[in-house]
Amino acid sequence: MAFLRLAVLGDPVAHSLSPVIHAAALEFAGLEGSYSRRQVDRRGMGRAADDLRSGRLAGANVTMPHKALAAGLADRRSGAVVRSGGANTLWMENGRLHAESTDPEGVRFAWQHARLPGDAPVLLLGAGSAAAAALLALGDREVWVAARRPEAAHDLMARVGARAVVAPWGQPVAGAVLVNATPLGMRGEALPAGVLDEAGGLLELAYGRGQTPAEAALAARGLPVASGELMLVGQGAASFAIWTGVEVPPTVMLAALAAHRDPAC
Repeated sequence: MAFLRLAVLGDPVAHSLSPVIHAAALEFAGLEGSYSRRQVDRRGMGRAADDLRSGRLAGANVTMPHKALAAGLADRRSGAVVRSGGANTLWMENGRLHAESTDPEGVRFAWQHARLPGDAPVLLLGAGSAAAAALLALGDREVWVAARRPEAAHDLMARVGARAVVAPWGQPVAGAVLVNATPLGMRGEALPAGVLDEAGGLLELAYGRGQTPAEAALAARGLPVASGELMLVGQGAASFAIWTGVEVPPTVMLAALAAHRDPAC
């Protein structure tokens, strides 16, 4: 296999840990390649699509705020992309630019790895592409959706084609696993106190530097918590398999993250 040039596209993107996990995946798979960060605007996304079509890039991940744009640039979109409205994985196949969303796989991996309760209801915060991925992954459960604008929650359910109950922003659901699909917490922001007080667990879909306040609060109570890094690893492993045909155990990527945080390990 030729040298693989991979990248993550977004704005901002300097915080992304994707290069860490994909470098580990390349080494595990015995493949020569690189994985870089590209901070791009809308025009830069178009140039990245050109690089994929020409073979200068073998594959790309896409993060906020360009997931919807990535879906629009593709020639072929998976069912998950159509339903969620966004793509996080791009690659060329049979002369066509393909778009996939591996975020639902990330949600499922994080849920299982953290041993979040399988029979608990879900309170989903947010109505964007991350929330859509969570709803795709968890739509067979009892789900409440809360957004600052109730109409956004209704639009999300219609777009995904999933059944859920719209809850007022800040209203708790007793015993529910809280799925935070908003940016709140990445810079130390707090979630509404009530939803934390009655939560039975937490899944963060984004990650920042260290634990979010919500993660720290629920972990201190001995409740199961899935960090955004688990989501990152789950979706990253699925993307890597699409690009290379090699299934890398997510534990390889988790170990790389641990070593990145503490090089002495």
